[in-house]
Amino acid sequence: MKKKKKLTLKAIRINMGNSQEEQAILYGVSKDTVSNWERFETYPDVRDVAKIEKSTGYRYDDIIFLPSEYGETVTNEEKNGGTM
Repeated sequence: MKKKKKLTLKAIRINMGNSQEEQAILYGVSKDTVSNWERFETYPDVRDVAKIEKSTGYRYDDIIFLPSEYGETVTNEEKNGGTM
């Protein structure tokens, strides 16, 4: 069984060929909300995630909702032996 690659909401939208406005209509939210989600400024709540899953065909586990550096507690300088 081939596993789907994890994608961001922006990548999913682009793959679907939709604008932010079109995606917002599918999700039942505003274009600004979609923009904020795609820039990791805000995050969808549980009801919105269910709408996203239903309208895109992607499961929660297949979607990247947080930026790659989320939760990083050590700076690059600290990793390289420097001080803050």
